[in-house]
Order: sequence, then structure tokens, then C-alpha cells
Amino acid sequence: MAAAECRPPDPGADDDNSIHVSLIDAIQHFTDLDVSLNKLERFLRVLGFCQYSIFSAALSWLAFVVFSIVVPLLVVYYGYCSNCELYQINDFELEVLVCQSVAAFISLLCISHNLRKYRIRKLLFVDRYHGQLTHFSELYLKKIRVFYYLVVSWMAIFFLMKITREVTRAVHIHDGSIWWSIGIVVASLVSWAYSTIIFIVGTALFHLVGNLQVIHLEHFGELLEMDMDVSVYINEHMRLTCYVCKISHRFRMFLLLEYLIVTVSQCVVLLQTTKNQKVVNFVNAGDFVVISIVQLVGLLICLNAASKISHRAQGLGSVASRWHALVTCNSNDASVSESSSDGRNVETPKTEGQLSVNYSEGDLESADCMPPPANIQLTSTMTSYHKRQAFVTYVESNPGGFSIYGWRVDRLLINTLFFVEMTLVTFLLGMTLTIKV
Repeated sequence: MAAAECRPPDPGADDDNSIHVSLIDAIQHFTDLDVSLNKLERFLRVLGFCQYSIFSAALSWLAFVVFSIVVPLLVVYYGYCSNCELYQINDFELEVLVCQSVAAFISLLCISHNLRKYRIRKLLFVDRYHGQLTHFSELYLKKIRVFYYLVVSWMAIFFLMKITREVTRAVHIHDGSIWWSIGIVVASLVSWAYSTIIFIVGTALFHLVGNLQVIHLEHFGELLEMDMDVSVYINEHMRLTCYVCKISHRFRMFLLLEYLIVTVSQCVVLLQTTKNQKVVNFVNAGDFVVISIVQLVGLLICLNAASKISHRAQGLGSVASRWHALVTCNSNDASVSESSSDGRNVETPKTEGQLSVNYSEGDLESADCMPPPANIQLTSTMTSYHKRQAFVTYVESNPGGFSIYGWRVDRLLINTLFFVEMTLVTFLLGMTLTIKV
């Protein structure tokens, strides 16, 4: 018995325990991620984005028509006072209603289309390469929490602005029963909150898609430190490029239409507040301030996500070049300088098979979106230096990034859009504020 009690511990027991703990952690991460994705899908379903059936689609669009069109129209025509024409309330309210409803309509239409076609997991690109989900699950959960924080924080700020405006207007121009004025305020706030949250959630969801993809782009530098075969790095870069291309094609129309409606809305606001000969104050034109801030914030959220994807994708070239330089300087590969007598390299890469392009989506027309080939292998006769050099050349020649019909959304494009908007603003101001002598 004493001998049995004093025997040394099994050296494989610790390994078994560590493997068991790793499996438990992986299962827990998968469970947490699944729960978080299910909650996110339920949240989107409540707002009407998940139109997976004819009934849900009909219910979603019925709610949109009621809360974004019918209720605001009733508020406009049966509003606070009988002499609203004196303040030009109705004219301003109708223009605000059109701009607000169109922005919400674009968000609901584009996001619901993508969700119906790809569902939540494929839309966020967390349903493939399950071996990486364990490593990325914590980052995924963090980005999903950022999505909720973004929606709640901005909606709270916007709601405070809107309720301040509604209360101020009700105090100044209410005519009749106090309960009637309170009912109008509540109806106005409910309809505005619905349209605004539809718009903001659409932009925040695109921001979430971009942040989740940025995780993989930033991880690419860590992948280079694992001393793996160059073909693995090429396949990973091709996969990332393909994902970014798919994101561009799925959200390009959404981003383009939102940019156009925001531009038109700002032009309408500018024209109405500068060419008007009557008094323009917070009572009759306060909604112009609210809708301008809401739409500009939503557009900035989208541009931030798109530019972040482009900058991380374009930065992979410098990351690969730095990795190639460091490995070359620290290696003792004597075969780097091997060459034939006529100055040409002896080793040349050989590829087996052909690069096949198999688009999984009907709208993918860009040759940049190419799935990683299954049977491309770098032969062993090729030196490590030439493999790395070929990889760096490939990455630098394929920068990638979020694009809208060929226009890469990066700092250069954002600066161009800024100056276009400034030119438009100065032109409109010149048309409306010109002083005639």
C-alpha cells in the first residue's frame, strides 16, 4: 500500500488535463458566441430586419408604413395648433418626414435583403473556418458589445435632442387641450424613434461587419510569426481579399444610397434655412437640426467602418514586406544567391492545376474575389527567399479594401467627398445669400 501511494504521478496526466481544459474553454466560447449571435438576431427580428418569411416581411413593412409614414402625417395635419401656417410648421415637417423616411427605408431594405439572403452568421463571416472561432470568439463578443453600445449611446443622445425640441415646440404653440398636446408629442416621439433606430441600426450593423473583418486583417501579422509555409499565407490573404470583396458587393448599394440621401437632406436643410424670408427658429426648424445630426452621424459610422477595412487591407503589404526583410536578415539560406550562368534563377515555381473562379453570389462580377485554390502548391525546389519575395509581390499587387463600383473607400476618397460637399455648400450659399446692391 505504501509503495502504491508513493508512486510518481503519470506524466501524461497533465497533458490530458490541459487538453480537457482547452476543450471546455472552446465549448464555452462557442456557446457564448452562439448565444450572443442569437440575441443579436432576435434584436434585429424585433426591429423588422429579419424578413425570413412572407408573414414577417409583410409585418415588418406594415410597421414601417404605420410608424414612419402614417403616424408622422397625422401629427403634421392634426398637430399642435390651428395657426401652424404662421410658423411654417407644416412645410418644414413634410420635408423632414420625407428625408427621414427615405433614409430609414434604404436601411431596412438593404439590411433585410442581406439578412434574408445570407442570415446573420454568414453576413458577419463567423460561420466559416471554425478552427479560428475559438481564438477569435472573445474579440467577436467584444465587437458585438460595441455594436449595442454604439446604438444605445447615440440613440440616447438623439432622443434627448428630439424630446427637447418637441417639448419646446409644444410649450410655445400648443392650442387646445393639454392632453391633446401630450398625445401629439408621444406620437411624434414614437414615430421618430422608430425611423431613427432603423437607420442607426443599419449603419451600426455595417460597422459591426467591418470591425469583425478588421480582426482577421489585424491577425494576419500574427500569422506571419508562426513560421508556416508561404502557400498558407497566400491562401489566407486570398481568403481575406475574397471576404472584403463580398462585403463591398453586399453593402455598396447601401452605402451609396445613404450617402446620396444624406447629401440631398443637407441641401434641403440649407436651402430652407437660407432662402426663407420669414423667421426661422428652433420652434419651426428644430427638426432640421435633429435630422442633420442623425444622418451625419450615421454616414460617419459607415465611412469609418469602410475606411478601416481599406486601411487594414492596404497595410498588409507593408506588414508582409517587413516580415520578409526580418526573415531574410535573420536567415542563413545559402540558396538565396543561387542562379544559373546566364543570370536567370534556377528555381522557378511550379503550379499544379488551374486557378478556378467560382463566384458564390450573383452580384459578384469582380475578379478580385477569388476563393483560395485547393491544389496550388509551391515546389520544394524553390528557395525560401524567392517564395517570400513572390508572396510580398502578390500582396503588394493586391491591396484590396472596401470599394463602391471601383472607388476605394479610403482617406483619399473621403477627402474628395469632403471637398465635393464643401463646394456644393458654398454654391448653395452663393445662390441664396447673395446680397443685391
